[in-house]
Amino acid sequence: MKSSLRVLPILVVVVLMLGAALPISFAQDSAFPETPQLTVTDGMFSYAAESCDYGGTIQSITAVDARTVQFVLCEPDGAFPQKVAFSSVGIQPLEHLAATGGGGEALFRNPVGTGPYRLESWNLGSEIVLARFDEYWGDPAFEPTAIFRWTSEAAARLVELQAGTVDGIDNPGAGDFEVIAADPNLQLFEREGLNIFYLGMNNLFAPFDNPLVRQAIAYAIDKQRIVDNYYPPGSTVATQFMPPAIFGYTSSVEPFPYDPDQARALLEQSGVTLPIEVTLNYRDVVRGYLPQPGIVAQDIQAQLADVGINVTIEVMESGTFLDESDLGNLAFYLLGWGADYPDATNFLDVHFGAGSTLQFGERDEEVIALLNEAGVTADPEARLELYRQANELLRDHAPMLPIAHGGSGVAYTADIVGAHVSPLGNESLAVMEDPSDDNFVFMQNGEPAGLYCADETDGEALRVCEQITEPLLAYEVGGTAVVPGLATDYTVSEDGLTWTFNLREATFHDGSAFDANDVVATYAVQWDAAHPLHVGRDGGFTYWTYLFKAFLNAPAEE
Repeated sequence: MKSSLRVLPILVVVVLMLGAALPISFAQDSAFPETPQLTVTDGMFSYAAESCDYGGTIQSITAVDARTVQFVLCEPDGAFPQKVAFSSVGIQPLEHLAATGGGGEALFRNPVGTGPYRLESWNLGSEIVLARFDEYWGDPAFEPTAIFRWTSEAAARLVELQAGTVDGIDNPGAGDFEVIAADPNLQLFEREGLNIFYLGMNNLFAPFDNPLVRQAIAYAIDKQRIVDNYYPPGSTVATQFMPPAIFGYTSSVEPFPYDPDQARALLEQSGVTLPIEVTLNYRDVVRGYLPQPGIVAQDIQAQLADVGINVTIEVMESGTFLDESDLGNLAFYLLGWGADYPDATNFLDVHFGAGSTLQFGERDEEVIALLNEAGVTADPEARLELYRQANELLRDHAPMLPIAHGGSGVAYTADIVGAHVSPLGNESLAVMEDPSDDNFVFMQNGEPAGLYCADETDGEALRVCEQITEPLLAYEVGGTAVVPGLATDYTVSEDGLTWTFNLREATFHDGSAFDANDVVATYAVQWDAAHPLHVGRDGGFTYWTYLFKAFLNAPAEE
């Protein structure tokens, strides 16, 4: 397994070959709404910003012909292939987007993709059933049926696996690794901790508007104690926001050490009245970055009480918790992040860059400037120096406390062929086979809030979407290397601004043909905040600004 993915050189033409695309006849679809940014020439869509002043990465997306789509960027982006391989930009047919109005249950409970599995049924609160798509362009799924089930209890997942009622489980409990490894009827795959668990602090709420209070909390938490007591093998204490295996980690930036006396001194200097009364929010959902959320919350509560901070713990429903944190409505909370692609932009830009949400309150313009410069810098050494400065500022300003990089794993019954683990958490059910049955049952930690993954951020939703919808590029099964997806190959201009993708022939699950206009439409409804189909489940489309910095026609911030 690769621990990092080398960014493709900007000044070199890069071509990934998987075969030639054949031209097809194509007619303009009148169902897609007209907007000022959309132009149609001979039935081909083009969506463009008037200029790059809006602050985003993309200037235009054009269907050159039915089998060719071209992106023109506002600035070079060496991680562009990794970004267009991410599941939030999985392609759906423009007719489906238009017919659903861009939102509602007809969309987020009914994804239509080109993947090896199609959605058969979703029994809310129980299971999601996928059926093999017989017209899939690639290797067909081994099993006719794949089923997702869920429970938040690691012990319950293991019991189901041992009983043979499920074929695979995500995130075994910290104490279950040895049990699974010793059982000849099971197989265990450990997943590297390409994630971060952190304690978030929103500077729009007192007392977290006081940097001395935030620094005091950083000194007050014994992170090693938390990792030793509550995390599985392979987990490590976090010294900064990204794990060491991700490019952009800078070992020279040392964290604030555990020092309760220094924490008390900083609280005294801060001028706040002690004891401080705060509420700590979390969701009771197991993740690789946080395997025992309730117990960890209680440990943090106990440690902070020791320095004069009284914590009331409040559990929230998972979807509501994520929505409220994105909106900046939570003051103090437990959250984490797993790598979508192995580059600093996926950790730092997503959370602290120009397109980040309000989860930490007011953004730091100095950090944003450093991240912007690093994102368009080709020289790795110069880029790393910019990340060193950004990591130092994040340590000192303490918008969050990085606590742990959680090792995790996936376990299967011993007879499963093709069993594997993905460092990105996107295991492919299509390549696995149960010789004793005609279905494959995978049990994860929770139920998705929705399956229109353009407007989801939860890993449980993304894993299901990745079986159904496909982006232009993809990640290799069980690894981090970028491989062809719905695009057979691509080229990039010498200035790094023009990316041209050649598309394969494929069929959507609804029987319609995949073409370049579907790509333009899929991107446009996320990109343009004023688009009639920019609706989604909650309308956040959070990953868009994570990946491409800004929306077109973004509403003014209050």
